[in-house]
Amino acid sequence: MPKRDDLRTYRAKRDFSHTPEPAEGGKPGDQALSFVVQRHAARRLHYDFRLELDGTLKSWAIPKGPSLDPGVKRMAVQVEDHPLSYGSFEGRIPEGHYGAGEVAIWDAGTWVPLENPRKGYRDGKLKFELRGTKLHGLWALVRMRKAEKQPAWLLIKEQDDYAVTGPQADAEEASPPAPAYAELPASLEPQLATLVDAAPADAEHWQYELKFDGYRVLARIENGTVRLFTRTGKDWTHKLAQLRDALAAMQLADAWLDGEVIVPDEHGIPDFQALQQAFETGSARGAVYFLFDIPFYAGRDLRQLPLTDRRATLRGLMAGADPALVRFSDDFDALPRDLVASACKLGFEGVIGKRKDGGYRSGRSSDWIKLKCQNRQEFVIGGYTDPKGSRTGLGALLLGFYDEDGTLRYAGNVGSGFDQRTLASLKKRLDDLAAPQPPFVRNTAGMGRAHWVRPELLAEVSFAEWTAGGHIRQGVFRGLRADKPAQAVVRERPTAPPKESETMQSNGLPSSFRVTHPGRVIDKQSGITKLQLIQCYAALAPLILPHLKDRPVALVRAPDGIGGELFFQKHADRAALPGVVRLPQELDPGHPPLMKIDNLQGLLSVAQMNTIELHTWNGVDHAISTPDRMTFDLDPGEGVDWLRIQEGTRLVRVFLQELGLPAFLKTSGGKGMHIVVPLRPEYGWDAVKGFSRAIVQHLAATLPSHFVAKSGPRNRVGKIFIDYLRNGFGATTVCAWSVRARPGLAVSVPVGWDELDTLTGSAHWSLYVLGDRLATGNTPWADYERSRISLADAMRRLDFDPSEDA
Repeated sequence: MPKRDDLRTYRAKRDFSHTPEPAEGGKPGDQALSFVVQRHAARRLHYDFRLELDGTLKSWAIPKGPSLDPGVKRMAVQVEDHPLSYGSFEGRIPEGHYGAGEVAIWDAGTWVPLENPRKGYRDGKLKFELRGTKLHGLWALVRMRKAEKQPAWLLIKEQDDYAVTGPQADAEEASPPAPAYAELPASLEPQLATLVDAAPADAEHWQYELKFDGYRVLARIENGTVRLFTRTGKDWTHKLAQLRDALAAMQLADAWLDGEVIVPDEHGIPDFQALQQAFETGSARGAVYFLFDIPFYAGRDLRQLPLTDRRATLRGLMAGADPALVRFSDDFDALPRDLVASACKLGFEGVIGKRKDGGYRSGRSSDWIKLKCQNRQEFVIGGYTDPKGSRTGLGALLLGFYDEDGTLRYAGNVGSGFDQRTLASLKKRLDDLAAPQPPFVRNTAGMGRAHWVRPELLAEVSFAEWTAGGHIRQGVFRGLRADKPAQAVVRERPTAPPKESETMQSNGLPSSFRVTHPGRVIDKQSGITKLQLIQCYAALAPLILPHLKDRPVALVRAPDGIGGELFFQKHADRAALPGVVRLPQELDPGHPPLMKIDNLQGLLSVAQMNTIELHTWNGVDHAISTPDRMTFDLDPGEGVDWLRIQEGTRLVRVFLQELGLPAFLKTSGGKGMHIVVPLRPEYGWDAVKGFSRAIVQHLAATLPSHFVAKSGPRNRVGKIFIDYLRNGFGATTVCAWSVRARPGLAVSVPVGWDELDTLTGSAHWSLYVLGDRLATGNTPWADYERSRISLADAMRRLDFDPSEDA
């Protein structure tokens, strides 16, 4: 192996008592080589391109930055090697020092040599693949000629699916003006594994880790401060003080880390009861934190990178860890059946399989699977029986799990696996939860004399099988769990292993889906690319699809991006798009077929065709003549500030409540707010539109200083026009969770009425600041379907005759 550069040239040029740049440090990647591109605003703006090789960062200064256009060859001047730790450096180099100016990470990721990298570097022709956030695909560095001081190379993009032509191919065009770093989220929902009954057939795409018998814990590190959270967001930092200090001693950059906390027995095997007892002492001494993922690090959102790349980053950070407290969770490429057999023999719970090219996505995912040695899950404790014979404390715990309708079903009992200490501790805790009635909704006959408790404690139980009646057999108590709420406990049912077509690429899209011109910037204000917008819609699919389901949809397309010409498309093209349903022509007589989108494939298909906004009708395709909702769009005129909009929104709600109508709220993503009333589909379009007009006219007449019932800019200066015209046949409103085709790419988001005062505007959320809101999702509209109402009573209260508009 070539001798590692001693970095003497790098150090000789810098005074580290004044510059914040690192003098040394960094650990070579074990499985993947890193690259970084730093935007360096020195005397002249340029981009520093660095590739990890043989323990240092080989570095080039590129005056104009990388180009995604294969026809453009960019000059790359070779400079001195930099330490690996420079790959995470950002900051200001002070005036009077070498390279004075601001340094920011523009892109980062991993690179894959396509030939022998040392030979290519030595011979002056280096071919490689980049896997970054902005830079992807095939590239080449070609040395032009030898020079005494700084050899000149050319950085060339190879022709592939990631190539882009035109102005958007340049670094400055592709680079958002916002900081290159991603903001560290305040909270993070972990990725969860799906229980399967067999390993996937495409074994080469999967790697496996041991399934630890412990507590899932996520670590958030910001400015050196470490906080530790359970999978449901409980702050357990105070319970894990030793682990907190061990992580702090690693001196990591800002990060989110994901792992499992266990207490090993004398053979190193996780002991769940010992873990529980350790937490009961309040100090959790003896606990070990096994890390297996790193969704965020050093200002970079790593969730879109392949698992192998993320784990290579994590492994590289483990050199400073105390192995007695913090360890890396190793992975294995052996056959799953052999791994499961070995894990079971050793006493582990099973194995976790993960797609090597999978991204990190909050919530349960088919990209992560679990294969268990035996049936085992959490149960809610709903009561207990008296002990028999010489036993003390209690006899058996009465267990349950929650059905989909929220009722607690009895699942049998567990009477083994207890020691005397556990029996005494459990009895005391259960006495404090005593209840007069059973919490189970099913028949509890045959349980004998039982003592009921409030369903708050969770028991981890292994068992032989489920009976036909839904009870467990041969259960063994493993310990109590305190890291999730009782309401989250359901019966785990194994599914078939995921097929390759059901999995996602590292970019978060289905493996069969290809994006054309992925690097094209569609919004210069935010720097969002076409690929990032499509990835956003993929992530939003579970939230937006319920709002699109069965409704005719219209599209706002922006082939030239924000600022270019926009096209409003209401009817289907002649060419069929995958997943986009062409509706029967009789739904809109005299026009081409309407269309609807009910699945992810359709959503991504229209996004691929440069769609930014999705608008929906107020009716569904199978009952198109009778709308099932009424929409009010509060559209402010000139001179109306946000406080007036908030006040006007509340006033509309108050009047709707007086009419007995439910009202649901969402941001429009523009200037105003949308109020939606869910209806029973019984009146026609003209009647619903006429009644909505009557409501608006009443408000405008009652509160003329606030509202106006006529559209047009002149009519609404200083006032709010409540747009009722969206309730007519063929009219549409932007869908909840749709992105808006406006600079900044705001998003229309459902909100609760108690959130209205906290909003900073209707464009409160955009693609850049939407992440944490995904966990809230459609929760503010949870009662929407149950709230559907007839307009009959409201029409009578307002003295409106629907027959006049029939």
